[in-house]
Amino acid sequence: MRVSQQMLFNTYVSNMNRSLTDLVDTNIKAQTQKKVNKPSDDPVGMARILDHRETLATVKQYRNNIDTAKGWLSLSDTTLTQASAIITRARELAQQAASGTISGDNREEISYEARQLFQQLISLSNTEYEGKSIYAGHKVDQNAFEQTLGMTTNDSNVSSRSYSITGNAEKTIVVQFLDSGTVGGGADLDYRYSKDGGDTFITKTLTAGDTTLDFDGVTMSLENGTTVAANSATDTNDTTGTWMWIRPAAKYLGDDQDAINVNGMNTSLGGGRTKAEGVFTSDVVVRIDSAARLQSNISYSYSLDGGTNWTTGNVKTADGSASNAVLSIPGGTLTIYSNAGVNLLGSGAQFVIRPDTAAINLQIQENEYVRINDVGKDIFGGVYQAPGQSNASPALDSNNTLTGSGASPSKNLLETMGNLVAFLETNNQHGVQQVLESLGLSQKHLLTKTADVGGRENRLAVADNVLSSLELNEKERISHIEDIDVGELMIQLSQQQIVYEAVLKSSSMIMKLNLLNYV
Repeated sequence: MRVSQQMLFNTYVSNMNRSLTDLVDTNIKAQTQKKVNKPSDDPVGMARILDHRETLATVKQYRNNIDTAKGWLSLSDTTLTQASAIITRARELAQQAASGTISGDNREEISYEARQLFQQLISLSNTEYEGKSIYAGHKVDQNAFEQTLGMTTNDSNVSSRSYSITGNAEKTIVVQFLDSGTVGGGADLDYRYSKDGGDTFITKTLTAGDTTLDFDGVTMSLENGTTVAANSATDTNDTTGTWMWIRPAAKYLGDDQDAINVNGMNTSLGGGRTKAEGVFTSDVVVRIDSAARLQSNISYSYSLDGGTNWTTGNVKTADGSASNAVLSIPGGTLTIYSNAGVNLLGSGAQFVIRPDTAAINLQIQENEYVRINDVGKDIFGGVYQAPGQSNASPALDSNNTLTGSGASPSKNLLETMGNLVAFLETNNQHGVQQVLESLGLSQKHLLTKTADVGGRENRLAVADNVLSSLELNEKERISHIEDIDVGELMIQLSQQQIVYEAVLKSSSMIMKLNLLNYV
């Protein structure tokens, strides 16, 4: 075969390019210190590397979530510890004021610090992390609490009825009814009030049919039909009638997780004829698989993801004496009641359980979440107007009768502190004594909530350690696949450099040879 100069040239160039390509690839590996820089270097290895990198990215996000959660919970822990210290100081003040050896002037002096402690508690309950309220549930862009006015009474007939107060008062207003009767009734009711701790009183009349008391700058509307009892107009120690203290309070503005709503579809046994009980973190859909009466066997399924996947084969056993059916589902139960004698469940009937939610959860591992916020009213108490209610009522404990008959201690911290201020400002020794026990209960409740926050912090620490080990393991696996042996690389680089130089030299020598060199 005839070998032309063009064939020789093409062969030389091809050999040089191939040697140069190998040398450049090795040089790139030397620069990156990695033996897999592109899929063609090791297709299987590159796939494994990408898989490990995806795992590392997920782990990084989990650890970022943990750092965020640590910030929220650490701040909450510190806040609750400070609140406990405030309660300790309030108990010291209450113990002093509960003694019969101090005067009304002394209690008034103590009241100034007590009011400051109350306001400091409100400030703590409105603590924010990076501009987000940590005690307002999902309503993170607003304060959890606002200061307002509340009412305490010695009369259980009044405490069990609703009321509303408007206006502001720098000091507790003590109110005494001078007539017995019914608010909004057909007779006038005389009452008197004091805005200086009981030193001086102003007498006014609640006219027949009216329900609003006027305290010059503050008004209070009592529920129509509320019964009140008369006190002696000359004896401020008379506790046989109706007394009221209009004092500082804190209203919760966030959302709650108290209600569990049930909606029925394709059935007449929904709404008020059903009730869900338990702890539900998300919506649950219950489906009746075959027509059945409440007293008979009921086959049903449930879904935790909105109906995408169903858990089937669940059966409620027959109970001929029952007028309702109780279906067991994850988190609790669904009770279905008969409706005006109708107790037939049709096939395909569905019930959707929708719990009110206030939790902000961050994912810290696969299928593991931690709550970073709290519902302020469940910690600090205060008053709360739930959706659908016309008036606010005390959270935690519904009792605001802290003097006289029907009195009982309360773990509602903000209401307790409001009462302490009220009784100190009005020289009510007996009221201060009762507040002492409530302060003790409030502090125990607060410590329980602090322990809950601490438990979540411990979970974060454990999860962070696990993720740290997983992250190290994934990095080691990636290193094993893509990192190069430097010694081996240097040998390979030297060899390829020699090969390339040899190709260049030999090609140059051959290209110079022709017949003219031998003529």
